[in-house]
Amino acid sequence: LNTVDGAKPFDDVSASQLAKAYAAYLTAARQAGFSNLTPGRMLLPGDLAGSPVLTFAPLPKGAGDKRSLRAEMQRRFEAYQEKIVKPFFRDHFAKLDRQIVLVDLLKSLSDGPAAVADLEQAMTGILRAFRPGKRGFLRELLRGRRIDRILFAASKADHLHHLQHGALQDLVAALTQSARDTARFKGALTSSIAMAALRNTVEIDLDRHGQSLPAVKGLALGSGKTVGFYPGEFPASPARVMAQARAGVSQWEEGAFHDQAFAPAPLSLPPGYGPPHIRLDRALQFLIGDVL
Repeated sequence: LNTVDGAKPFDDVSASQLAKAYAAYLTAARQAGFSNLTPGRMLLPGDLAGSPVLTFAPLPKGAGDKRSLRAEMQRRFEAYQEKIVKPFFRDHFAKLDRQIVLVDLLKSLSDGPAAVADLEQAMTGILRAFRPGKRGFLRELLRGRRIDRILFAASKADHLHHLQHGALQDLVAALTQSARDTARFKGALTSSIAMAALRNTVEIDLDRHGQSLPAVKGLALGSGKTVGFYPGEFPASPARVMAQARAGVSQWEEGAFHDQAFAPAPLSLPPGYGPPHIRLDRALQFLIGDVL
């Protein structure tokens, strides 16, 4: 940004350089553990890679006429909203009446308090995209379809021993408290859960300096080696974790938490059996059990 004058006439080279730099910034922020990153299509451009509709970047406010770089960036951002964002909500989101929000809380805990605070902001922002409320023929006729059930799910529960699942569920409930309160106020039913749609580990006891630790074992993503993994002492007080995150502390006051990426385990299932999971059935029961 320091090398570009937004008031100068627009040129494709500057626009392309800025867009690539901004996309690289978003990617670096995601790798650092942050979640509240927009526009999301710059992280997953798909068939829009290199398209003018994604060749823009935010510029500081300043002078410039309608032919300036700043004015063209503004037009392209508005075009992105009109051609990409609004059609998605109109053609897809507006048709939903149940929603599950997957929360990678384990990675955020590992990345530190700033990542958890950012994740909380992202969860609150995501709910603004929903239209929560009670269902009903007359309501839908007058106001359109509403999402009447929202499940906030802490994913990758298979990375933890079952003794720590309760603490994970309590923490995702604390993290999404504001978002869930807003949805309930508008008439939607909400819940939180710790789950894994595909279980990639088995539980073991690890011996560390004569102490038995509840852990898991699985194939490390990338190396393919079997590893035993203990993430650390899970925070016992969700309120204390959220207080530290909101206070902007640089690291957790006590203990450390780590995350490990596991690859799917090879499966040999008899006919009629699905892959192992953790509470996927309970998630489905909450979301669609009433209509079955």
